[in-house]
Amino acid sequence: MEQPSISGKVRVRFAPSPTGQVHVGNARTALFNWLFARQQGGTFILRIEDTDLDRSEARYETQLIEDLKWLGLDWDEGPDVGGPYPPYRQSDKWQVYQDYAERLVSEGKAYRCFCTQEELERQREEALQQHLQPNYPGTCRNLAPEEVERRRAAGEPCAIRLKIPERPIRFHDMVRGWVEFSNEVVSDLIIIRSTGVPVYNYVVVIDDAEMKITHVIRGDDHLSNTPKQVALYEALGWEVPEFAHLSTILGPDKERLSKRHGATSLANFRDMGVLPEALMNYMALLGWAPTGGDREIFSPIELVEEFDLTRVTPSSAVFDFEKLYWLNRHYIKVGVPERIAEIAEPFCLRALGIDKPTSDVRTWLAHVTAALASSVNKLDELPERAASIFHFDPAAAIAAPENAEVLNTTSARAVVYIFVAKILAESEPISADRFKSLIKEVQKETKIKGPALFHPIRILLTGAQSGPEFDKLVPLMEEGSRLELPKPILSVKQRVVAFEALQS
Repeated sequence: MEQPSISGKVRVRFAPSPTGQVHVGNARTALFNWLFARQQGGTFILRIEDTDLDRSEARYETQLIEDLKWLGLDWDEGPDVGGPYPPYRQSDKWQVYQDYAERLVSEGKAYRCFCTQEELERQREEALQQHLQPNYPGTCRNLAPEEVERRRAAGEPCAIRLKIPERPIRFHDMVRGWVEFSNEVVSDLIIIRSTGVPVYNYVVVIDDAEMKITHVIRGDDHLSNTPKQVALYEALGWEVPEFAHLSTILGPDKERLSKRHGATSLANFRDMGVLPEALMNYMALLGWAPTGGDREIFSPIELVEEFDLTRVTPSSAVFDFEKLYWLNRHYIKVGVPERIAEIAEPFCLRALGIDKPTSDVRTWLAHVTAALASSVNKLDELPERAASIFHFDPAAAIAAPENAEVLNTTSARAVVYIFVAKILAESEPISADRFKSLIKEVQKETKIKGPALFHPIRILLTGAQSGPEFDKLVPLMEEGSRLELPKPILSVKQRVVAFEALQS
């Protein structure tokens, strides 16, 4: 069978429901639509599917637009930018959906169904008991027009159902090839509920057709919806678009990715200090294989150039947080320092209890970020990485059993005695080079080197035996000590003094 042809310029859409945050799976769908549109020189459309009136909220629509823009996506048509096929919110098209439903009824392709919820449930249970597909049995499919009008006139509520053709339904999927569903597993679907509210499988077809969507790229959880939608296209006499159903994203335990696995939304990752370019790069590799070997780092421009929808795999993709963090470290390292500092700043301000930073504080935090950010997985880890600068508790440092074991050795006492004396003798702020010279002097006088030399000094200044290099720490301590902060940053000499006061 020939692959169906799609006429005209590529037009794709991302159509989220404003009922919560944008999940990684939906974000990947948006990304693949965006990449395909940009790679094909087509049109990318944002449409808001808000027919679920009870759960849809304006705040979620606002957030999803902000999150998609943060990720780096833009759209050519949408509720915020307009376009040639408005409206771009389903809630603004109620009458359109009703008109098409009435047309289908008048053409004999749909019918009014008066079955109550109790009747439908009883029919379903009977089918299951007989080991049959629990489809709607067509109770109201052949009601006489006179009976329909009599029951409507009596005020009896009714839904509108589409007549599913009595033949298999086939469609082409760019990921899976040709897919066929037997009509025995596809029930006559409700398109308008008895409350007058249209259902998803109906409105999505109307919207896609009116917006001239050529390719429907979405998650494979919609695969079972597709035959119903194809039946609607055919009933309305419209060309069926190409479909591409993307594989499910799994957590590390091979179960569907959910909140129990940790962060799952764009907002979560943004709040963790994951850079949008890292997340975009990683999500593009979930279920899609680029050409040219094992390359894994792609800029947005390179992704657009490389993206090929035919290379999307039907196999489920496993979300590897460590792989994402590896990419994030890369983008932190190569990022523009001023931008990385701006993103990292709020995390540090919260850790320091600062609401309104001065320009000097912001400059210092930029220096902290430049020195330490390359060693964190995500920028919300920066305050912990900088904890030895931000907070100093000599009493806790001395009391820690692992530190006491080091400090109570003869060699450590010798190192601390000479090091303290040299620091106290300094009259000027201590530079990284001067600090290095002082360490060499301590080593020369004590004949002690390696961990036996550095661990006692590090405990004395930071409270821990490991951490960032001294040539990074010392300048930040000295610079920070000159700032007015809610809790002062101690200089090298102030730390030595505090340590000595406890020792004596």
